[in-house]
Amino acid sequence: MPTRKQVKLDPINRKIIAKIHLQSDITNQRLAEEIGLSPAACSQRVSALREAGYFFNFHCEVDLDRTFEHVLAYVEFTLSDNSLPSRRVFEAEIEKYPEFMDCLRVSGEVDYVSFTCARNIQALNKICDAMSAKPELRIKRIVTRPILERSKWYLGYPIEKLKWLE
Repeated sequence: MPTRKQVKLDPINRKIIAKIHLQSDITNQRLAEEIGLSPAACSQRVSALREAGYFFNFHCEVDLDRTFEHVLAYVEFTLSDNSLPSRRVFEAEIEKYPEFMDCLRVSGEVDYVSFTCARNIQALNKICDAMSAKPELRIKRIVTRPILERSKWYLGYPIEKLKWLE
């Protein structure tokens, strides 16, 4: 992995990260005005922060309810073998399915929790069945928890509540 350029997270860079995090489509002109920099200085700082890897993957949120038939669910995976080699095989396999939008290794009764979006519950069940049919994945149990209603949706990390690293 290439070494990334180091950029100091001074108060101005922190403001830039916090603003872009919640509003990735902000124009450089508007960002510069809100941060209190010239557009050229703002653009240089944004480029340096991006090149240093402090933020990546700009995207927009799509209103799924108005656009697609879909089902959202959390899927819990419990493995029969939680060794590093078994986890790596499982993680490589789940990476192949775009329906599994994230996959988190957790502590407790289950080994992984994945947030998923599929065409419908039948399509999601088919994917889960296909995975559980692969003995090399060592899946002992899958629990699918369809989302009935979104009472709160992820709108960014609570940066204002976190402590910045020095």
